[in-house]
Amino acid sequence: MNDTIAAISTALGVGAISIIRVSGDSAVSIVNKIFKGKNLEEVPSHTIHYGQIVDHDTPIDEVLVTVMRSPKTFTREDIVEINCHGGIAPTNKVLELVLKNGARLAEAGEFTKRAFLNGRIDLTQAESIMDLISSKTESNRKVAMKGLTGHVSNMIRSLRQKILELLASIEVNIDYPEYEDAVVMTTEKVAPEIKKILNELNHIIQESENGKILTSGIKTVIVGKPNVGKSSILNRLLDEDKAIVTSIEGTTRDIIEGNITINGVALNLIDTAGIHETEDIIEKIGVDKSLQLIPEADLVILVLNQNEKLSDEDRRIFSVCDNKKTIIVLNKSDLEKRIEEDQLPYSNIIYTNTVEDTGIEPLKNKICELFHLEQLDQQDFSYLNNIRQISLAKEAYSILEEVMDGIQQEIPIDMIEIDIKRAWEKLGEILGESYSEELIDQLFSQFCLGK
Repeated sequence: MNDTIAAISTALGVGAISIIRVSGDSAVSIVNKIFKGKNLEEVPSHTIHYGQIVDHDTPIDEVLVTVMRSPKTFTREDIVEINCHGGIAPTNKVLELVLKNGARLAEAGEFTKRAFLNGRIDLTQAESIMDLISSKTESNRKVAMKGLTGHVSNMIRSLRQKILELLASIEVNIDYPEYEDAVVMTTEKVAPEIKKILNELNHIIQESENGKILTSGIKTVIVGKPNVGKSSILNRLLDEDKAIVTSIEGTTRDIIEGNITINGVALNLIDTAGIHETEDIIEKIGVDKSLQLIPEADLVILVLNQNEKLSDEDRRIFSVCDNKKTIIVLNKSDLEKRIEEDQLPYSNIIYTNTVEDTGIEPLKNKICELFHLEQLDQQDFSYLNNIRQISLAKEAYSILEEVMDGIQQEIPIDMIEIDIKRAWEKLGEILGESYSEELIDQLFSQFCLGK
């Protein structure tokens, strides 16, 4: 990290301003070479200066330049930000001059990567920055901000500190058995402490699993036989004619996707091909894809034509939907009713008529009820907010369960200590206290260029 990096930090396109960010030991001197105004080498830190970017004596753009000296910067390196006019040509030309005078083009996420490697932020905060940039709902933003401000980090650090204190007490007993003031740590005394940590960690995991919908949204699959009104339901939810609707069976042969927001949470909708027996090769591919999507979904909206009696195909779909959160939509409620509720395996039932647009609001309300979306405003949003973090927490939990098993089997305390330390290290991986180069490179490669 000895070189100086630069990149455009704003979206490239026509706009009021663009920002070129430069970070590294030579950031100030590089920009000073192409800046006509005050001598940037002599100005105080965290100040803004008006002038021009020039190519030799030729003016390129009128700019404001911000100088921020280490260590009180995002990367803990010297940073210079050039605010130029937001056209594509001037932005690219300014960046070209910065690179020509000694900077290197930054890799995706490299500024945030340097902030992490220089100890400015931990790994959960770095991931929260990415989540904040990509957030599409108010809930996304709140969860990301909790992570960015350190609430999630503090939650994990508190757990690690409790484990560390336990490890320290065990170490004293093992290394200094003659130390009279130390509490003798036996498996009987360790067990209650491990149990408390397990309960706390389990609570964090459960809350984080429930909170995943805030960051990832609710993956919702609309399924049913052909011509029951699945595409009409999708169109009415989206309030646009995204899917083609006809009276011909098999109109939808591939998945159609759309997104809406309910109570600040994204509902990621997928309309699927009608599920039925078919000899048509293309239709069969669509049907197979529909069946594969059901196990992956957070919510299944199963659409039935209430004017038709239940068929073997309907019952086949019921079996695939077992153990999934499922709402049955009895569509075409304006026609004669031929399905009774006591014939259905699920209690969440909504009646709709897409000709008159009835039942869509009750369907949205039912989704809110199933996922407790109305309670989101009362939650603190302190969650582990991605699969990596939750997986590591689960691994730590599993190791501590092994510790409890070992205690019951009367395994010696020095052997128990090894597993306790493994759990402590797993929680450290969440924060980035220990990591592999491959993991860091892969994580930060997902960031946008210039962040």
